[in-house]
Amino acid sequence: MHDVIVVGSRCAGAATARLLAQSGHSVLMLDRAHFPSDTVSTHCVTQGGVTQLRRWGLMDRVLGTNVPWVPGFTLTIGPNEFPNPMGDDPAMGTVSPRRTVLDKLLVDAAIEAGAELREGVTIKDLLRDGGRVVGVAGRDEGESQVEERASVVVGADGTHSTIAKLTGADIYDERPGHGSGYYAYFTGFDVDAVELAFNQGHFCGAFPTNDEQTCVFAGKSDEQFSDFKGNVDDVHAEVVATTNPRLGELIRQAERQSRFFAFRTMPGFFRVPYGPGWALVGDAGYYKDPVTGHGITDAFRDAELVANAIHFALRGRDWDEMLGSYQQRRDELSRDVLVCSS
Repeated sequence: MHDVIVVGSRCAGAATARLLAQSGHSVLMLDRAHFPSDTVSTHCVTQGGVTQLRRWGLMDRVLGTNVPWVPGFTLTIGPNEFPNPMGDDPAMGTVSPRRTVLDKLLVDAAIEAGAELREGVTIKDLLRDGGRVVGVAGRDEGESQVEERASVVVGADGTHSTIAKLTGADIYDERPGHGSGYYAYFTGFDVDAVELAFNQGHFCGAFPTNDEQTCVFAGKSDEQFSDFKGNVDDVHAEVVATTNPRLGELIRQAERQSRFFAFRTMPGFFRVPYGPGWALVGDAGYYKDPVTGHGITDAFRDAELVANAIHFALRGRDWDEMLGSYQQRRDELSRDVLVCSS
């Protein structure tokens, strides 16, 4: 029997597992995916996430994956560009690694800390003792039954979290989503800043990422998503140019190196992130519009919050007190971003 089972091993899950393993707990990570693998993502690790990567001793590993350190950020609203609206402190900056790179790095770091990983496992149900969750049940890729028990089950399995559904975790403070579109990876799209632009109901952004490529996304309102149908290349370039003519010139000269990845709007929300024997972290517990670029950073922050709460609960502190404090702190730190994205 393990102390903790973490279902989902991407950013929030792997970080939570690593922190708990470093605190001396027996941790099992279960994931349907095999790493490295990709997932739809906004890529950017903002300053808060960078600070945590440094504190965790992982920042040099991230920079060693051939991803650039990007000190600049440009926000464009209509015709007005605002370079570095937060100031020109050279210590401030971001990194935007591919998820194939970042998730594998974090999973490996969790394993090095003592966590165990089992890939190709799909969770179908929770094991319960009375009203308390005491484990998970599912199947592996060979359709063999899997049952694992633990004192705590953590759902880090994304916005459509199986753990959230099985526990009946309530949603609250739901906010409408707005934009849908596509992103792809380009060479020759040379920017020295993270770019984010809004104009005429359109939006776009650019993140310099691994191997001298730039992730460029472009979107419209959800009602206009069908405009992309049949000619994603041209519509994507048109949206970028409408939103920011300077970036539009770059996209015309750039060469696409990947397929397009679609992203669709969905409401932002909080979920109640804990109950008897279970907790939620990352997008499983709190989701905001991805255009904010806060997804990875918030996942790191909440991983630390929930790992600390679980650690002290497993060491004898009151479960509801510890996890209730996690929920309160998560909501306090997240509400402004959730409201601004709606």
